[in-house]
Amino acid sequence: MIKGVEIHPLRQIPDERGKIMHMLKKTDPYFEKFGEIYFSVVNPGVVKGWHLHKKMTLNYAVVSGMIKLVLFDDRKLSVTKGRVQEIFMGEDNYCLVKIPAGIWNGFKGSGTKPAIVANCATLPHDPAEIMRLDPFVNHIPYSWDLKHG
Repeated sequence: MIKGVEIHPLRQIPDERGKIMHMLKKTDPYFEKFGEIYFSVVNPGVVKGWHLHKKMTLNYAVVSGMIKLVLFDDRKLSVTKGRVQEIFMGEDNYCLVKIPAGIWNGFKGSGTKPAIVANCATLPHDPAEIMRLDPFVNHIPYSWDLKHG
């Protein structure tokens, strides 16, 4: 685990009409504040990343499909500096992942259908607050290739 990253199982309430999928409410002990919510759709096998927020905390939940979320701690004074963390999340592991500022993150669509990733961020989008890296050519010690075995 990377210091400051939190994973919270989320509740689903099914009935014959469908289901309710909880994500985040202001009474949750891990809720910070609301900035904006948006949805990102990623196709199977596609990588979206790397990006890092300087001030914003991210709260990801995958409401449809599956992704592999990958985190890299590059914070100078962190006790987990240099650590990589993979989290498979979505329909088979419905959870909320809270990512603090300063953590590189990206995700790859897995499975056979597009995934819908919800992000309840603590700040509204600000292009000056985000840093980006090429997903394949960078200093992060991670390969997005499919791992067998």
